[in-house]
Amino acid sequence: MPKAGQRHRIGYALEPKKMQSFISPSLLDYASERGVDLIRIDPEKPLSEQGPFDCVIHKLYDPDWKIQLRNFSAKNPNVPIIDSPDSIEQLHNRISMLEVVTKLQISKGFKDIGIPKQVVVFDKEGFVDSVRGLKFPVLAKHLMANGSPDSHKMLLVFDNEGLEKVDTPVVLQEFVNHGGSIFKVYVVGENATCVKRKSLPDISEEKLKTLNGSISFSQISNLATSNAGCDEANVEKVEMPPLGFVVEIARAMREALGLNLFNFDVIRDSREEDRYLVIDINYFPGYAKMPSFESVLTDFFLEIVHEKKCKETGEVADDNVEDTNGEVLS
Repeated sequence: MPKAGQRHRIGYALEPKKMQSFISPSLLDYASERGVDLIRIDPEKPLSEQGPFDCVIHKLYDPDWKIQLRNFSAKNPNVPIIDSPDSIEQLHNRISMLEVVTKLQISKGFKDIGIPKQVVVFDKEGFVDSVRGLKFPVLAKHLMANGSPDSHKMLLVFDNEGLEKVDTPVVLQEFVNHGGSIFKVYVVGENATCVKRKSLPDISEEKLKTLNGSISFSQISNLATSNAGCDEANVEKVEMPPLGFVVEIARAMREALGLNLFNFDVIRDSREEDRYLVIDINYFPGYAKMPSFESVLTDFFLEIVHEKKCKETGEVADDNVEDTNGEVLS
C-alpha cells in the first residue's frame, strides 16, 4: 500500500469507446483507494503541457500522437510509456503478429505451442496458387488488425468458390477443430490470467461435404445450429491449459513483443491433445472482461511506479509490491 497521502498519477490516452469500457467507476475507485489517480489525457492538446504523470498508458495510433509521445519522452525520459508505438505496430499485421509465436523461447518440458498453417494473399490472382498448401475450411481475415471495422470482418471459407467473396489483401488461416472452446489469456505486465470462452464449433469431415461457399462470422450461429454434435460441447467441462504453461507462454510472448498490455487467443488442437495454437494477439484488450481486472491493473500501475522510483533513486527493486501474477481462472 502507498504511504499516507502519497498519490501516483497515471495518464491515459484512449479513444472514447475504449475509455468508456476501460475507465470504469470500479477501477477508478479501487485504484484511488490504493493511491493511484487515473488522469485523462487530451490528445488534442500538447502532451508536454499536461501532467505531471508517473506513467502514461495509451491506445492511439495516429501519427500526431506518436510525435507527441516522442516529444514527451524527450522531455520526461524517466516517465514510462506503456507501450512503445513501434512495438504495438507488430500487432497491426496478422502475419508479423503470429510470426512472433514461431520464434518463442519456451522452457523444455512444456506442451507444444504453435500457430495454424496460414498464407497471405495480396491480389485475387494469387488465390488459387496460395490455397494449394491449405486444407479447407479456412478462415479469411483482413491482413491489417488495427481496430478498424474492416479488420474485424472474417469469413469461414469452405471451397474455392467461397474465396470469390474474399477481399484482398487477406490472411487465409487453416481452420483447426478445437472442441468449440477458446482460451483467452490476458497479460498485464508479469500477470497472466486465462479464461475460457465458447468458440466456433468443430466441423467433421462428413459435415464438410455438405458445406460450400463461405459464411461470415455473424452467420456462424447458423452453422452451430446445424452442427449439433459440436455445438453441444460443454465449455464449463473443458480442461484449462496448465497454469505453468500459460505463465511461460505469456512471459515469452511479453519479452518477444516488448509489450505489457495485450491478450492472445489460444486453442487446443483436437487432433493432438498436447498441442496448442495461438490464433490472434490484441493490444490493450477489453480488460473489463477479465476477472478482478481492477486489482490486476492497479497492481501493475504500482509496480511501474515502484520501478520508476527505484531507477531515479538508484535503489534495487524488491518484491514488496502486491501482485496477482499467474492467476488462472475459468
